Amino acid sequence: MSRKYKFYNKEGLYFVSFATIYWIDVFVRELYFDKLVESLAYCRKEKGMELYCWCIMPSHVHLIFRAKDANPGELLKSFKMFTSKALQQEIENNMQESRKEWLLWMPCLPAGRMERAGLKNSNVKKRQFWQQNNKPIELWSAEVIDQKVEYIHNNPVVSGFVEEAHHWKYSSAIDYSGGKGVLEIDFV
Repeated sequence: MSRKYKFYNKEGLYFVSFATIYWIDVFVRELYFDKLVESLAYCRKEKGMELYCWCIMPSHVHLIFRAKDANPGELLKSFKMFTSKALQQEIENNMQESRKEWLLWMPCLPAGRMERAGLKNSNVKKRQFWQQNNKPIELWSAEVIDQKVEYIHNNPVVSGFVEEAHHWKYSSAIDYSGGKGVLEIDFV
């Protein structure tokens, strides 16, 4: 995580957004969406993540969460480290991934996009999947919470993927509209 952005109130409720390196549209295959959903579910069940709102877009993720153990920075770092490795492995092993070489190795010499980003970062051993900035914003009032929930849920609508927010499968908008989404959440 960048030194500029910190989780100052360790018990606070936070809005975070993070993107793939170079804003690569990785999440265009259900397999990759599902890997993120599984990881978020694991963090809720085993790592003390209270997840209030979420949305996975092709190149980025939005969350509103709180860490029960007052460790939001460590929790998010753990999530990003695990999903970085798991998603790169999914890409490598996906026989139907037509963009494999482009995503992992080509066309940016001397190395691929993820490898090239990893070479620029002393904290990365091989490839970098996520940008390091999370830009945590503490949510301190009901008005700010509502604003961020609306922003997150409307992201697929504004991007032109769906007409109604609750039609986006990889979002908590379904839950907030009375349905049952693919991931259990905590309500604000």
